[in-house]
Amino acid sequence: MGEIEKQLNNYRLTTAEILYRLPDHPALLQSYLWQEYDIAPRFPMLHKFLDFWSHNLDGKLHSVQVANVRLIQTPEARYADALLNIQ
Repeated sequence: MGEIEKQLNNYRLTTAEILYRLPDHPALLQSYLWQEYDIAPRFPMLHKFLDFWSHNLDGKLHSVQVANVRLIQTPEARYADALLNIQ
């Protein structure tokens, strides 16, 4: 499925900031940014990625912050504040 087709099927651009502990220095946190088209509010793609992380990578997850935005929306009507004629 292409990006436009995903957006038309209610996928949203999802960004997750993942903080994890360094395996050799567990007192230190490292940040990783993950971005993919996903379906809010369940985020199945993100959950699949986090499951993979927790089972296959050494860095223990600390926290995850998620943001998402719908890229294709109905247009908003706005009125102009002023109309200027320049001659």
